[in-house]
Amino acid sequence: MEGTVSEGLPVGGTGDGQLPSGDELIGVESLVKHFEIRGGLLGVRRIGAVRAVDGVSFSVRRGETLGLVGESGCGKTTLGKVILRLIPATSGQVRVKGRPIFGLNDREMIPIRRDMQIVFQDPYGSLNPRMTVGEIVGEGPYVHGLRSRQEREELVRELLARVGLNQSHIHRYPHEFSGGQRQRIGIARALALNPEFVVCDEPVSALDVSIQSQVLNLLDDLQQDLGLTYLFIAHNLAVVEHISDRVGVMYLGKLVELAPVDPLYQQPAHPYTVALLSAVPETDPRKRKKRIVLKGDVPSPAAPPPGCRFHTRCWLRERLGNPERCATDEPALREVRPGQMAACHYAEEVSPAAIEAASRASESGMTAELAAG
Repeated sequence: MEGTVSEGLPVGGTGDGQLPSGDELIGVESLVKHFEIRGGLLGVRRIGAVRAVDGVSFSVRRGETLGLVGESGCGKTTLGKVILRLIPATSGQVRVKGRPIFGLNDREMIPIRRDMQIVFQDPYGSLNPRMTVGEIVGEGPYVHGLRSRQEREELVRELLARVGLNQSHIHRYPHEFSGGQRQRIGIARALALNPEFVVCDEPVSALDVSIQSQVLNLLDDLQQDLGLTYLFIAHNLAVVEHISDRVGVMYLGKLVELAPVDPLYQQPAHPYTVALLSAVPETDPRKRKKRIVLKGDVPSPAAPPPGCRFHTRCWLRERLGNPERCATDEPALREVRPGQMAACHYAEEVSPAAIEAASRASESGMTAELAAG
């Protein structure tokens, strides 16, 4: 494991996205994951690091779905994998039922592994093409001590039926299924050890819209029946709104907003969240969307800007006259409204009037560019 991993940070009340310890199933504190960049004559000298996840803290309540959104490359998937210890953390800590897990050895992790599973984004690439469905779904129980072939087959048939697949599919191979069916196999595999916490890493992004709704409804039903807790990672904000209880927004390795789903969608507190929500297509053609187009490109995670990482593209900072504080002081994730946290020095300035003015300025800028072109 890289770096130094803290062993016993206290769980704060509601600061930094934390919950009282009795409410949380998963606690993430100051989590960091940097990928080293090596160069030099032999390619072994460390010349930098990609800051994929950089000091993220939050908690997940038992039985809830925490949605995680953000642009590609912001660190969502890496965060999910570090929480599950699929890749090592650089520093920070993750708690499962109050127990720090980064200091545990492989044997001590066995019961933790049973409680934490993942549904991968690619429903075909995550399944071994040389194994039958029965072998894929039954592999986890076999590794964890269920040696009886008959008992494993009964368990697999029960799981296939639960996720809406025919029990006769047990002897088929992944290439014989559609994308939606493969994802159901992935869900069955995740449920095979009766986990409490499941990371859903963009589980519907590779599927058709009609199939997406079926898989989402299946995940919802399974949560109700089995009391599951989800970390749901996605790009599609409409999907996240449908399935989540709370939503976290990431930008360039940082958690910039965390709030219950209704307040976040109706009254976002961070300027990046405002711009992200403005990009969601409007289904009613009679309604005019207040679009805010961000200027410039996303900075490199290998060289993030100082201060607030969003300040180079922030429409609110531009509206406020480019205050120097944004470029020098990194904002902490703080409570802006009850239950709603944002990492912005001027979150209180995010108002409907400010959003309207930024939308008009964005539209006029786009019109000027089109006229010049």
